[in-house]
Amino acid sequence: MTPPPDTPPPAGLPLTWLYAPGDRPHVVAGALACGADVVVIDLEDAVAPDRKEYARAATAELLTQPQPVPVHVRINRLDGPLAAADLRALAHLPGVAGLRLPKVAGPEQIVRVAARTVAAGGGVPGLYALLESAQGIEHAHAIATAHRAVRGIALGEADLRGDLGVLDDAGLDWPRSRVVVAARAAGLPPPAQSVHPDIRDLDGLAASCAHGRALGFLGRAAIHPRQLPVIERAYLPTPREVEDAEAVLKAAAAQPGAQALPDGRFIDAAAVTAARRTLALAARRA
Repeated sequence: MTPPPDTPPPAGLPLTWLYAPGDRPHVVAGALACGADVVVIDLEDAVAPDRKEYARAATAELLTQPQPVPVHVRINRLDGPLAAADLRALAHLPGVAGLRLPKVAGPEQIVRVAARTVAAGGGVPGLYALLESAQGIEHAHAIATAHRAVRGIALGEADLRGDLGVLDDAGLDWPRSRVVVAARAAGLPPPAQSVHPDIRDLDGLAASCAHGRALGFLGRAAIHPRQLPVIERAYLPTPREVEDAEAVLKAAAAQPGAQALPDGRFIDAAAVTAARRTLALAARRA
């Protein structure tokens, strides 16, 4: 399968993805007004089994109209009895900007979803695959390139921890890097980090975001509005990073080709590309 077009510039990509439970419409309404780049209405883990039908109906009622921010819906697991009904009820609605597919284990699941899904105005809505098992990680690139409707891949780290038997955070660094590489190889945007489950631990969230940024992630999912500014600060370039990027571009404009700056840094075409990416992200502050 031919990969999608090249990754869009960072300035146009979301940094914050806020989850809200589909069976609590007042929480969804609050999420839509709190400044997240994307709101993800959750029909899966956040909704009790006896509330699933209500969550689907309430979400469908809301998304009959476009919303003030992009809204994605995380449907129920693809190998369960509820996913087909979720797709029938929601995929064609004008308020649905994307579908998040949980626990994707292989590319054939993406192909099946795309075959039975029609968006408002025709075509297939954007599909975002969540990899939450060892099998999903092993098939990361095949999943990322399974269909032209795939717009992103990401980890579901809670389930992945359980599947791998990982005891500490460092045990997830290899799967994290695997997903970053698979997304890039497929021409998809850098993945967003999985949620930080302790909504009170903002220092821990900031440190975790810094680590994720170093690994190549861009942005993060959140489960509470108070996490949003921490995520955004962590992923936007610092003033020093902006200053360094401007210096690289100024030097490259004055003297094309590889060179050493007065401070000893060596710059080449790759450094120029990185500098442009930094300044594109910094433009989000404007």
